Amino acid sequence: MESIWTKDIKMPEFPTAEHNMKVDVLVVGGGMCGLLIGHFLNEQGANYAVVEKDTIAGGVTKNTTAKITAFHGLSYRKRLARFGREKTAAYLSANEKAIEMYRRLAVRIPCDFEEKDNYVYTMNDVGAVLSEIEAITEVGGKVSYTEHVDIPLPAACAVKVKGQAQFHPLKFASEIAKGQAIYEHSFVSDVKKQRFGWQAFVINGWGRDIRIHADKVIIATHFPFIDRRGMYFMKMYQSRSYVLALSAQNDEGKAEMQQVCGMYIGNGGEKGNPLDLSFRTYDDYLLLGGGGGRTGTSHAAFEQLRQQAKRLYPGSREVAAWAAQDCMTLDEVPYVGSYSRKKDGLLVATGFNKWGMTGAMTAAMALTGELDREIGRVFSPQRTILRPQLLVNGFETTKNFMRPTAPRCTHLGCALKWNAAEKTWDCPCHGSRFAEDGKLIDNPAQMDMKRRI
Repeated sequence: MESIWTKDIKMPEFPTAEHNMKVDVLVVGGGMCGLLIGHFLNEQGANYAVVEKDTIAGGVTKNTTAKITAFHGLSYRKRLARFGREKTAAYLSANEKAIEMYRRLAVRIPCDFEEKDNYVYTMNDVGAVLSEIEAITEVGGKVSYTEHVDIPLPAACAVKVKGQAQFHPLKFASEIAKGQAIYEHSFVSDVKKQRFGWQAFVINGWGRDIRIHADKVIIATHFPFIDRRGMYFMKMYQSRSYVLALSAQNDEGKAEMQQVCGMYIGNGGEKGNPLDLSFRTYDDYLLLGGGGGRTGTSHAAFEQLRQQAKRLYPGSREVAAWAAQDCMTLDEVPYVGSYSRKKDGLLVATGFNKWGMTGAMTAAMALTGELDREIGRVFSPQRTILRPQLLVNGFETTKNFMRPTAPRCTHLGCALKWNAAEKTWDCPCHGSRFAEDGKLIDNPAQMDMKRRI
């Protein structure tokens, strides 16, 4: 399964790390976040390196739906209750600045950047929409109420936001990577504190051991892999979601798709919309998203989404299908900043909660000084972890760790579950995934399964 973004594009290639080196800043991970961090460091004239275990933008980034918005479901009413007005306003400001930065960069980077209105729609909960609008307005956001929701579902109303955007993520990534100090096929197996700075242990593309010394290290590997710090395996879980790219078979089908003129996001598995469908167009394609759930659990996947596609767009045909994997935090706010309470130069960017493009830019700006420090503090990984989701994560970990069946995850030894829809072994504890032959697909695991199952 490949996303629509991988069609007809050739990404730039970079060498493997060949020799030991010393840099001021080492960025681990060559997805969108790592590339953006590298871009800002490069512009600042920093001595840095970005290392990627495979190829740039070849993991989570290529599977995004590439919506760039500061409004992530009906979430601001919850943030206002949890964090108060000042921190919620800071969160909104950070995301709006991220959109503006994409807009500025897209002036010189051909990436099919388009401004689009964003809609968060509901099938029946008008009160939730009105409450969300009130919360956003209280923290300085500009949104409106509308009953004109141009999707083939009987939606009651929506929160409408102007000035949001969408783009082609790999076209953007391929351009922003050019000229950077990037090393592909360079796997960081561990990072250890030294008397002065840090030492990263790297296995290069030829299987040789390389050492990279750095004053600061930024872990931008989707899910952080250093378990002895930060407790991220308790503070996050991973979630799967599914996308189809549809093309029109005839003029009737084309007319159906062209009605979708914005980006539409559901309110979360409501009656009449159990898959929580999302809609957006790209070129002549319609991207229909929906289904999914916690990695390693039973949930709606491609078959259910295909049934909806046939029902809603009978004049369409499927041209691509793919799944996304997202890190979900305890309170729906990313973790960006010091990896642990020790202020010793080890930093992290993770937990973008299904909004990876906006989250990647916000994190990159915060970690490189492009975002006001006071605003960036709302993302501190050291905020309270006393949230209900912590108990759920702990229960899932304990349950699956104690389950006696094989195979086991190479991360912390949890029992894996077979994902029949994607033919993978998935970890319900922390979201690692393995191919049928045992090859590692998604972290935090660092090793393949030892034997074929």
